[in-house]
Order: sequence, then structure tokens, then C-alpha cells
Amino acid sequence: MKKYKLRILPLFEEDLNQIIDYISLQLENPQAAYSLVDDVHEAIRKRLPYAESFEAYPSRKKRPLAYYRIYVKNYIIFYVVDDDTMEIRRILYGRRDWGKQL
Repeated sequence: MKKYKLRILPLFEEDLNQIIDYISLQLENPQAAYSLVDDVHEAIRKRLPYAESFEAYPSRKKRPLAYYRIYVKNYIIFYVVDDDTMEIRRILYGRRDWGKQL
């Protein structure tokens, strides 16, 4: 089994922080926000050993690296695999037109 390193981009962290702020402050549900963070980290941890074992996202743009998705509640985590590194790039709300944000 191939071992992957994990790299999390600052843009992903910004996305996640905005989501957490929205849930905690706007929706006034900090418990749900903390739960989402735990679920996101767990989903990434579980995917890491099998990073390339899932269907790649069929992007309209030609990209040097294929995007993969992880679904967590109403959110989608997007990542690429670059050699032996799983690079987490974005987390976006699943019911949004996120195709333009990638």
C-alpha cells in the first residue's frame, strides 16, 4: 500500500474557518461547528491511505492534477494527489455553484 503525506493549503483552512464562523455565529450553533471540524478531520484521515482509489472529479478545465472529492455532511472537500502527497485544497458548501471556485 502506498503511503501518502498530507499537505493542507491555507485556502482550505480559510474556507473551513469561514464555515465554522458562519455556523457558530450566524446560526448560533457552536456545537454543530465543532462536530463538523471533527468530521472533516476524520474524513481526511480515513481517505489518506487510499487517496487515489476513488473517482476523480470530471473537471471542465484541463488541470495538471486531477481533483478528488470527499463528502462530509453538506460540504465537499477537494484534494489532489501530487506524487506521494495528498494536498487538501478547498472545502465548499455542496449546494453552491462551486464549479467556478475551483
